[in-house]
Amino acid sequence: MALRGPLSRLVSSTLRSCLQTRSHSVAIVGAPFSKGQKRRGVEHGPKAIRDAGLVERLSNLDYPVHDFGDLTFKHLEKDEHFMHVPFPRTVGRANQLLSGAVSGAVGAGHTCLMLGGDHSLAIGSVEGHSQQCPDLCLIWVDAHADINTPLTSPSGNLHGQSVSFLLKDLQNKMPQVPGFSWMKPFLSARDLVYIGLRDVDPGEHVILKTMGIQYFSMRDIDRMGIQRVMEVTLDHLLARKQRPIHLSFDIDAFDPSLAPATGTPVNGGLLSVMDVVEVNPTLGASPEAVEATTSLAVDVIASALGQTREGAHVAFPKITEPKEDTELRL
Repeated sequence: MALRGPLSRLVSSTLRSCLQTRSHSVAIVGAPFSKGQKRRGVEHGPKAIRDAGLVERLSNLDYPVHDFGDLTFKHLEKDEHFMHVPFPRTVGRANQLLSGAVSGAVGAGHTCLMLGGDHSLAIGSVEGHSQQCPDLCLIWVDAHADINTPLTSPSGNLHGQSVSFLLKDLQNKMPQVPGFSWMKPFLSARDLVYIGLRDVDPGEHVILKTMGIQYFSMRDIDRMGIQRVMEVTLDHLLARKQRPIHLSFDIDAFDPSLAPATGTPVNGGLLSVMDVVEVNPTLGASPEAVEATTSLAVDVIASALGQTREGAHVAFPKITEPKEDTELRL
């Protein structure tokens, strides 16, 4: 199943090339990390996605693929709760390491694909991206807003607070969380769009409304259609100027109607970094269920990087012609 919608044709026909010319190579960075939430197993996501044929699929799209393997994360023995936030220093250190890896990949001219891991990793992924592209914009495809602060979060889990670490607009609402002194907020609320929200906490709802953040719930998508949602999203983010896009995609909350949201084409130089997170192979009820989820992750990635419904094909410079002495034999 190749996931691709009319958005791809829409974007390619209406957007000019990004001001920064990007190469057609893809760098894969694995982040097997799960301490941003309490459920184990999501650390196996990068391997499961690779085992589903990711590298082969991207190679068939005619991109040079550089797989840099998985980062190695250290889990601190002593990492006391901050308020009711578990593992703050471990999560902070992991994101600092990931930030450097993403920054290096983007700085080398690659489109970076970050495989998680839980969604707390987006803190480091987006921050590392911003080191190379400070004018980036962020599309967050998820059922959850992940914009709680330690003061509003019902669970304390940092995978539900990722965006709050990024936003300058929330700087005076965020306490100093241990483990995150290395980073400063850099993203404006106007540079963020949510797609697919359907489970927003009360505190998050207040933040979204107060900050005037653009978002589309599943109800909005049902009413408007995903193509119109993406038109409005890209107009909101790119009307002032074309700039790199960071797409952060929570596959655990996937809805089939969101497939075209991955259709921002890399060949225009716009999709610069993509996160695919929350793939947890231990939650599958059967091997077939696990395979379905990991295959879906590969489909989403291939769609974002340019695969059409017709599929990937080997590149031919021209139509092959028969030689003059070639005879047609029955």
